Parts: sequence; structure tokens; C-alpha cells
Amino acid sequence: MQTQHKNRMAWLIGMALAGCLVSSMAAANGTSASDSSMPTVSNKLLLTGGVTQVEGSAGGGLTPWAVIGGYGTGDEIGANAFITHVSLPDYHLDEVGAMVGLYNRVEVSFAQQRFNTEQVGAALGLGQGFTFQQNIVGVKVRLFGDVVLDQDSWLPQVSIGAQHKQNDQAAVLRFIGAKSDQGTDYYVNATKLFLSQSLLVNATLRFTKANQIGILGFGGDRNNSYKPEFEGSVAYLLNRNLAIGAEYRQKPNNLGIAKEDDWYDAFVAWAPTKHVSLTLAYADLGNIVIKDRQRGLYASVQVGF
Repeated sequence: MQTQHKNRMAWLIGMALAGCLVSSMAAANGTSASDSSMPTVSNKLLLTGGVTQVEGSAGGGLTPWAVIGGYGTGDEIGANAFITHVSLPDYHLDEVGAMVGLYNRVEVSFAQQRFNTEQVGAALGLGQGFTFQQNIVGVKVRLFGDVVLDQDSWLPQVSIGAQHKQNDQAAVLRFIGAKSDQGTDYYVNATKLFLSQSLLVNATLRFTKANQIGILGFGGDRNNSYKPEFEGSVAYLLNRNLAIGAEYRQKPNNLGIAKEDDWYDAFVAWAPTKHVSLTLAYADLGNIVIKDRQRGLYASVQVGF
């Protein structure tokens, strides 16, 4: 199983390197991402649109930002597709999805997660490699502010959003105490880029019933009401192509079966062009069901325009 994880990681990194090679070949042939044969490229700065977070929205790895995905500006449409793998000591998560940004105002996204329980599934009587699949449809609307253009003001870019989640294991979720196999998270977030300091700061307030972001259902025997949870990100732009940062995500405790810990990560994001980016992170997801200290590597490749 560890060999399979390493193969997935190698494939993800290979995808990003392939994107870099294509861009380099285009430049060598006298073309570029802004060539007339390519989709329109906006004047958004690299990495200021974020990467794809674990539920499919534009942001960091763990939490959405107020930015609209893709590189489209006010009169353009942008789009991204992504693939993500998270390797933990006792579980792994595979995810694919896409998002469309409309005129730097509205973002629509879709993600499909497959959470594999590996040996834990066998220990719980579900079978080795038992998998929870979750589909997530998201929408985000920018209310005001512009993360790049508002450099002469303290005003951040502010957005509101929703992520509707549907899990495919209703019977198992009821057995562990979850109240539903589907639910909707609502959030408001503010993102501020201090361009002269190369620093981006984001704060998100999420209203949720989700257990382990919905992988273990929604609501539970401890709590079945929406609770506000804080999420935060800080990113430092080392140069126009490379950023490092850290994130924190507060989590609810709805299920009596196991305590749910807050999440943390430290990440590096590399965008050689506006058409491809690679994100690597070390994530600490704490306790998940009967296994504590779930820490491991998060890798994601995003392609788009």
C-alpha cells in the first residue's frame, strides 16, 4: 500500500513537470501562454488566485479564500481542473474536480473525494480498503474588494460561499451516529494581499455540521446544529512563482465515537505558468476515528487558465 502511495505522489509531481516542459517548449518555439492560439490570459498575478483546497474551492489546501478561481478578470472566464492525493499513516484520500470562475465575481466548483480506510476498515468490520465517496458542489460569490487592485486600501476582498456535500455510505454513517449523509457548509471569508510585503492573509468563518469535512457524515449524537468554525491561512511569496505558508482549520465535535481534532498544514505552492501549479504540504489531521496522529503528505496538481 505504501508503494501505491509513492506511485501516486510521483505521478502528481510528474504531471506538474510535464506542464512545465510544455510551457518551455512553447517558449522555445516563439509562442507563449498569451499566444492568440491559446485561451485569453488575464493580467492576474501568479498564485494570487490560490490553488484548489480540499473541497474544490479556490484557496489554500485546507481552507477556501475569498479569491475567485481561475485567472479570468472582470470580463473573462477562467477555469481549473485538479487532482489531489493525501497520504496518512492509516488512511489515504484521492480527489479530482474542477472549477469555473465567471468574470471575477462567481465561482462554481465540483469535487469528488474517495477516502480509503485501508486496514482500519478491516478492524472495524467494514472490510480492508473500505471507501467513503463524497461529491461536493460549491459556489462562491465575491461581494466587494479586489485582492490585487486594492493595494492603496486596507479593504480585503470579501466573499461568501456554500459547499453542498453528498456521502455514499448512508447506512455506515447512521451506525456510527451521524444524523445525515448530506449537508451544506456556509462560509464568509476575507483575503488581503500586501503586495509590497509579499504577504497574503486569509480568514474564513464556516458554519457546518460536517464530521471530518463530511467524510463521516453530518451532525451526530453530541451535536446536530450548525456551529461557527474559524479557518486561517498565511502565505509568503518568495518570488512570482513560489509561495510558502501555513493553515489552520477548526473542526466541530459532533460524534461520540471519536474526538475530532483541528487541522494544520505547512505548504509550498509552485506555479511555473498560469496553466499549471503544484502544491505540496505536510498536514496534521490529528485523530480520525480510532487512529490518532494522522500526519502526512498532501500533493495536488492544478491545470487551467
